[in-house]
Amino acid sequence: MPHGVPPDPDPAFRLRGLTLGYGTDPVIRELDLDIPSGRTTVFIGANGCGKSTILRALGRQLTPLAGSIEVAGRDLAGVRAREHARAVAFLPQSPLVPEGLTVAELVARGRHPHRRWWGPGDQDEPAVAEALALTGTAGFAHRRVDELSGGQRQRVWVALVLAQATPTLLLDEPCSFLDLAHQMDVLDLVRDLPLPAGYEPEPGTPGPGRRTVVAVLHELTLAARVADHLVAVAEGGVVAAGPPDQVINPETLRRVFDLEADIISDPLTGQPVVLPRGRRKGTV
Repeated sequence: MPHGVPPDPDPAFRLRGLTLGYGTDPVIRELDLDIPSGRTTVFIGANGCGKSTILRALGRQLTPLAGSIEVAGRDLAGVRAREHARAVAFLPQSPLVPEGLTVAELVARGRHPHRRWWGPGDQDEPAVAEALALTGTAGFAHRRVDELSGGQRQRVWVALVLAQATPTLLLDEPCSFLDLAHQMDVLDLVRDLPLPAGYEPEPGTPGPGRRTVVAVLHELTLAARVADHLVAVAEGGVVAAGPPDQVINPETLRRVFDLEADIISDPLTGQPVVLPRGRRKGTV
């Protein structure tokens, strides 16, 4: 049986027997997992465990060694790249900035999957303006990206994937270089994004129709706060998946991070808060 929330008849992604790696060396082995539609799924795990590898496969950046990925009920191998880019936006962990681009020019590149051969579409300019406004980057839209701080640059990359206007977002460490306030701004923003105009919510999607968000985060308390569906990765596969209060517990943290920790409940959200004790005997 796949890990995760109760069976979803229409998951955003269905992974079956999925084996991923680089060359012939598997990082993820025979993974079965459903990623629900209209919810925020967050992958957690130690460095090198395969979290980013899974996201790369979902974004068509990595071809599986074995097994299958279904997206909205279709085998990903049969979906054209442009069609996938209209449905799924992928923000990698360390994107490279083309030299000399302004913020507005970079964010506008998110519209490429929607553009027609004869030029920009009617929705391109409004989509870019909205993405800049939502991420607080409109004030430096005409500055060169390579002149920005790391945190400003990260918000620009988030703006680019928002401008792509897809019903699904794949975000690999979207909070890199951001201070705590901007981390919360970005995570709260993407978690509550409605579906883009023209998309109908999947059957059973909670609320008025939210985008599907799949993210990799390192900070466990932030992950627990924003996730509807938390997936802990270790040992080449998923060791726990489900609501945060079911996944984040001392046993899982030992297995996934080799970490002793106390878990308390956030008095505001009710979600788990992790208080590490440390990895050396007697460390608090």
